[in-house]
Formats: sequence, C-alpha cells, structure tokens
Amino acid sequence: MKMKRKRLDDNLVFSLVNAGILILFTIIIAVPIWNVVVSSFASSQSLARGDFIFLPEEFTLNNYRTVFKDESILRAFFISVLKTFVGIFAHVFFTAFFAYPLSKHYLKGRKVYSAIGIGTMFFSGGMVPTYLLIKNLGLLDSFWVYIIPTMFTYYASIILMNFFRDIPDSFEESAMLDGASHWQIFTRIYLPLSKPALATIAMWHAVYQWNDFFAAKLYISDKKLYPLQMKLYEIIVESQNIKDFSPGAVMTTTKGVQLATIVVTALPIVIIYPLFQRYFISGAMKGGVKQ
Repeated sequence: MKMKRKRLDDNLVFSLVNAGILILFTIIIAVPIWNVVVSSFASSQSLARGDFIFLPEEFTLNNYRTVFKDESILRAFFISVLKTFVGIFAHVFFTAFFAYPLSKHYLKGRKVYSAIGIGTMFFSGGMVPTYLLIKNLGLLDSFWVYIIPTMFTYYASIILMNFFRDIPDSFEESAMLDGASHWQIFTRIYLPLSKPALATIAMWHAVYQWNDFFAAKLYISDKKLYPLQMKLYEIIVESQNIKDFSPGAVMTTTKGVQLATIVVTALPIVIIYPLFQRYFISGAMKGGVKQ
C-alpha cells in the first residue's frame, strides 16, 4: 500500500514539474509572437517609444494597408504561393518516383545507389560550384531555379522507401497477375497507400519553400521574381538604412510595415500546419523506424 502511494506521489510530482516546464516554454514562445502580432497593429507613435506592447494603445490598420497597397509585395506573395505549390508537387512526385524502385529488394545495384544517396546527406559541392552549375543550366533569373534544384532529397526518399516496404508484396504480385505495369502499381497502389508519408514530406517541403529567401538572394536579380521572404529581407535592410539617416517617424513607419509583412508571411503556414499535423507521427515515425 505504501509503495503504491509513493508511486502515485512520484507520478504527481513528475506531472506537476512536467506541466510547469511546458507552461514556461509555451510562455517563452508565445509572448514574442504575441508582441509581433500586436505591434503590427500599433501606430507609429507607439512603436517610436520602443516599449513592449501587450495591447496597442492606438489600434490602426495603416501598416497592413501599406503592405497590400504595395504591388511588389502582392507580386512577391503570388511568387511564394506559386513556387510553394509547384515545388511541393515536383518534390513529392520525384522523390516518390526515386524511392519506389529503391524499395525493391530485387533491384540490382540497390546498395550502391543507397550509398551514393547517403553521401549526398553529408557532402555537397559547395556554394560556388552550385552557383556555376545553376548558371550553366540557364536557371539564373528563372522561376525554375526555385523548383529544379529542390526536387529531390535523399532523407525524404528514406522515409518513403521504408513506407513502401511496409506495403505487402502480395498487392504488387496480384496487380501484375492482372497485367498491371510498374507505373500503374506505383500510381494506383503505392501512392494512395502512402498518403501519411506523402503529406509529411509535402509539409516539410512547403515550410522550406515558403521560408526560403537564400535562393532568390543568390540566383535572382530580377525583383519581379522575388518571393515574399526576399521582399521581407529587403524591407528589413532598407529600414536599417533609414534608421541611420532619416527621422524617427519614417523609421517607425517602416518598422510597422516590417512587422505587418512578418505576420502576412507567417500566417499561411500557421493556418496550414495544423491541418497536416495528424499525418506527421504516422508518416515520420513509421517511415523512419527502419531502413
């Protein structure tokens, strides 16, 4: 009886400590996010004081009006949406297309291909050789520079390979007896049965594509092809220059636009992420248990 009571007390202490740590981490994460969102609705006078804003004293939508009146920001938003959706489709399909044959034990040279793929996870050509490759391929100042270099990652293919291996071989054998080709087996059996893994990889790549500005900074000089993240980077750089040489009122207005742009940039991922979250555990864990 005493042992049972002691065990219950230990569990209670553990639960309380665990809850306290989680609450602390939640506050640490939530408070800065709340401050950014609320500050984006604050007036330039409130931002000029530089205080922590829990609730805006002067509520205004001027920062968001400025954001959505700027045609370059709207164009950048369209580029971000387009490259995210096209990138997701290309990345998921090409990775699955690569993972399907490698999941077959009868594929000749499978271990060699796997060793080469694993090597790409630890070594790369470097920034300068990659730039020269992109240039020789004619992808500079092209929308496809966002898509083609990111069509495949071996880590994502490992997730899919392990998921494909869990599908019973009897499905493939039965389909072959009915005259189905490998393409039909891949598109009509393996892809539909691998939706959790596909959704996981799609969401990972969506977050990457939406947040990426480095590709635009390296390979794009035409501002019409700037994504939203690169536009945000440009606003931040310009605001720092204004801060050094212009009056405070101009600087704080730029800061308000900067905060509003951050909110607009992050909002789509914040909305979409919970919709796919239920696939993550079954997709990442089941696909990553064995190789």
